[in-house]
Amino acid sequence: MTGLEILGLGTALPEYSISQEAASVFASTCVKSTVDEQRNLPALIQALYRRAGVRQRHSVLLESSSDGEATAERFYRFAATADDRGPSTADRMLRYEQEAPPLAAGAAAAAIEQSGINPQQITHLITVSCSGFSAPGFDLLLTEQLRLPASVARTHVGFMGCHGALNGLRVAHAFAAADPSAVVLVCAVELCTLHHQYGWDPQKIVANSLFADGAAAVVGRAAAAGSQIAGKSSPGIPRLIVGSASQVIPGTRDMMTWNIRNTGFEMTLSPEVPRIITEHLPGALGAFLNRHSLQITDIASWGIHPGGPRILSAAAEAISLTDQQLEPSLGILQRCGNMSSPTVLFILQEHLRRQAAGPCVLLGFGPGLNVEMCLLR
Repeated sequence: MTGLEILGLGTALPEYSISQEAASVFASTCVKSTVDEQRNLPALIQALYRRAGVRQRHSVLLESSSDGEATAERFYRFAATADDRGPSTADRMLRYEQEAPPLAAGAAAAAIEQSGINPQQITHLITVSCSGFSAPGFDLLLTEQLRLPASVARTHVGFMGCHGALNGLRVAHAFAAADPSAVVLVCAVELCTLHHQYGWDPQKIVANSLFADGAAAVVGRAAAAGSQIAGKSSPGIPRLIVGSASQVIPGTRDMMTWNIRNTGFEMTLSPEVPRIITEHLPGALGAFLNRHSLQITDIASWGIHPGGPRILSAAAEAISLTDQQLEPSLGILQRCGNMSSPTVLFILQEHLRRQAAGPCVLLGFGPGLNVEMCLLR
């Protein structure tokens, strides 16, 4: 199969950020309970937030940045009662309609500029998001703001979860293989902070402690003749997508969920997920790499979606990664939080910035429980 050559990669973050310490203080205002319970809840919430491995996160809801102090935002009110669950899904989706397009456009414009491609040359637009819906969507607004041709073929990859960008890259790869003249723009945007959940539920508090907003985009086309890199390693930075795979782990349907409810999208994450990843990742990854005449030890660079520090640790244990190999993923988690689908592209951008050697494997985990894998050379 023809490879997909990455010509440009761009990312974008909301203007304002919040420190994890300040975020834990804010989270305490969204939980209302009895007087006795209320005395202990702030300390419990702060402890869960400290374990998340995040130092700061960006959000479209913030009106200022902070380092250890409360930041300004007017979307979430203090919980009035123990049954208060915050803004309605309608209110959250209205904010998504307003905020997603400009953030996506910032990432896409950066990718196009880096690629050197005239926007009128783009033939396919693939958008990715699991944190909001609207129609017309941000895909149509991207065509207008970036002055893409009216004939651009639009495809939306929706509600796939944290590995959605890898699904988008696979679609782009297929388009490029089917049409060597195709120039594809993939854009992922997530506004996860729109789905902060109220009330005392440890699983939801953990999700609240991790998620953030961001966007990332890639411009690619079919690899030119002779650019398909053979062998087990490549001296240059990995810009050529040569393969991908998906593996659903049986019996894990309820281990990770992402559902639309009356007060936003609710996530559940079983504490068993790290163990399951440790058990099943080596087999799935080994089979995928074997199809490309590679072994796990041949991979020089890794981009593992940071679903949380325990998930990263489980993946590292499963495939015997060094601290240095895991550092790009941990660094993005610390500086940006878990932005869902764009996050793995932030990690790839870090590899490109560091001129990391190939081959490179991108990994993502999502509801299913599903493992998505992508190989770059």
